[in-house]
Amino acid sequence: MIDWVISMAPPSPDGGQSQGPGMFLSFIVPMIFVGLIFYFVLIKPQKKQHQEVQKMRDNLEEGANIITTGGIHGTVKKVKDDIVTLQIADNVRIKINRASIGTVKN
Repeated sequence: MIDWVISMAPPSPDGGQSQGPGMFLSFIVPMIFVGLIFYFVLIKPQKKQHQEVQKMRDNLEEGANIITTGGIHGTVKKVKDDIVTLQIADNVRIKINRASIGTVKN
């Protein structure tokens, strides 16, 4: 089956010799173009979003209403280093890691 596919391929114009540096450039230029598209469409927006989330977590203050990444709603009662104390109900407080804060509600 594979022999049949290979036999159907057109012969190379120079009898099977390598194409030289022109072949390399015709491959590398589109790859660079795809890399640039990948950077501007995926990497740069993700980096910007990560910086905004980090800024939001760094500027966290007592009294802020937040939602954790696990979906728990609560009010910040105390912030100490990377530990945040949340009040999620009357007389119910939990300690969470600052990195688990998903959003701050206004």
